[in-house]
Amino acid sequence: MEVNRTIAIKLKPAGEKAVLQGHPWVFESSIHKQSHAGQAGNLVAVFHRRKNTFIALGLFDPNSEIRVKIVSWSAGTQLDDAWFAEKILKANEARQPLSANCNAYRVAYGENDGLPGLIVDKYDNVLVLKLYSLIWQPYLEMIIQALITVVDPKAIVLRLSRNIERLNTLENGKVIFGNLEDPVISIVEYGVRFNVHVIKGHKTGFFLDHRMNRYWVQQNAEGKRVLDVFAYAGGFSAHAAYGNARSVTSIDISKPALQLAKENVLHNNQNAKHSCIAQDAFLALTDLALKKQEFDLVIIDPPAFAKTRSEIEKAIQQYKKLATLGQALVAEKGILLLASCSSRVTREVFFSAMNTVMDPNKWKCIKQTSHDIDHPEGIFELSYLKTTYYQKSKISIAKEPVST
Repeated sequence: MEVNRTIAIKLKPAGEKAVLQGHPWVFESSIHKQSHAGQAGNLVAVFHRRKNTFIALGLFDPNSEIRVKIVSWSAGTQLDDAWFAEKILKANEARQPLSANCNAYRVAYGENDGLPGLIVDKYDNVLVLKLYSLIWQPYLEMIIQALITVVDPKAIVLRLSRNIERLNTLENGKVIFGNLEDPVISIVEYGVRFNVHVIKGHKTGFFLDHRMNRYWVQQNAEGKRVLDVFAYAGGFSAHAAYGNARSVTSIDISKPALQLAKENVLHNNQNAKHSCIAQDAFLALTDLALKKQEFDLVIIDPPAFAKTRSEIEKAIQQYKKLATLGQALVAEKGILLLASCSSRVTREVFFSAMNTVMDPNKWKCIKQTSHDIDHPEGIFELSYLKTTYYQKSKISIAKEPVST
């Protein structure tokens, strides 16, 4: 591996303060002085602007406004085989409680595990390594070796984010270790089986982050009429069917996604009463309300509505509209599950927005959840998932006195 000499930088006051407080991002706009130009993956030493003392070690990313990703606050850190093995081992050990009931989990979660811009997901004996930054390309062989040593996979697949795929000569979907006989991997999550395509599947193949919410649905679905909105491949739908729901309805605008949902539901309960609606979710919810349909459990888990700061207010209004539409479909004593995966919309803002449209005289918040343990929350920017559960309470309406 060819490594250029270390870049030395000093930061403006606000940027320096953030790094001193342990934040792993250095924005290009916060750099005050830089010793020389660099390439993706070059080491960067951050020095105190006045004392000239070492603050942190990072990796240079010329393709991002987050120009330096910090990987260590310890002087003398060497990014060698031992360093990568220690990072992967520590992260993997923290996930082991999941292995008793699941054979799929996130082994490494970027900045939250000290590996900014790098994701590793485990699907049975296959790992998917996804790069969101080219800073790791010079270290790829050491990362692969660490994963082999710690996790002992049968195969490792490389996936690239769209921005990286455009910049790079690395091949998206390439098997970079071992032998992958079939790209469709069968995983188990609390008894529920899913088929995951590790090369063509969305993200790395499956949404692992909602695991505990799906399990809750499974545990509470028996005999219930369940509506799964933005169902995609039917994660919640399959858990509801496995939990012996009375009926399951999946809504998604994508017909191919609903076909996967059908297969996943059938795979877990051949006798499930399952129907699909291929329609825009807002329109589908409106149509169901007009037909006076009711469900005992309504799950609304939309994609990220706010990918930029300018989209936050619009996203909040969309969440409120979905919550309002969902309320109209919940039967007495039923439950409405509302989720957001927009990192730009904070947990506090989301929960507050939902409370403004949920009448406390009719709805009781019974549960709020965040990430599972394989998605640790190290920095708030990556604390994206939040879910709130409301139960419809019985309303007693006082009768008007009869006039005589």
